[in-house]
Amino acid sequence: MDPFLKTRKFLDLLIYRICSVILILMVLDVTWQVTSRYILNNPASFTDEGARFLMVWLGVLGGALLFGRNGHLAVTFVTDKLNQASQKTLNIIIYIVIAIFAIFAMIYGGYNLCIRTMLQPSPAINIPMGYVYSIIPIGGFIILIYIFLNIVDILKGRSITPQEDKAGE
Repeated sequence: MDPFLKTRKFLDLLIYRICSVILILMVLDVTWQVTSRYILNNPASFTDEGARFLMVWLGVLGGALLFGRNGHLAVTFVTDKLNQASQKTLNIIIYIVIAIFAIFAMIYGGYNLCIRTMLQPSPAINIPMGYVYSIIPIGGFIILIYIFLNIVDILKGRSITPQEDKAGE
């Protein structure tokens, strides 16, 4: 098997499983929130904040996974009118622009945000906010890996259309 396909399959499965664990933790968190508030009449102070932080992590990781599978929203009006060679070139240019954004905004900017907020505790859970924000550079790095894999797929002539959900295989 092609090492790039192997890498993609491993990364897809890893992120899929991490997202599954986060989703389970969110369900448990919200279940405890409802139970403690309405059954025990003693609402837990950490549950709302925990659910919010988990949702942010799930959103960024899920977005990166969707990006890697080319399942993101795209306006293809222009690319559909181009020949195949021009489509490949345009897609590579688009990936390069997205890579520049991922490097500067997500990785560089996210890293600086993490450093600046590492001494700022969250109000309820009391963990450094830098840990919460660390998903931004992590997500940017994952997107960069997927951009590389997607460009390899384009250059090798493999399909860049949305893939079926095979992460659970």
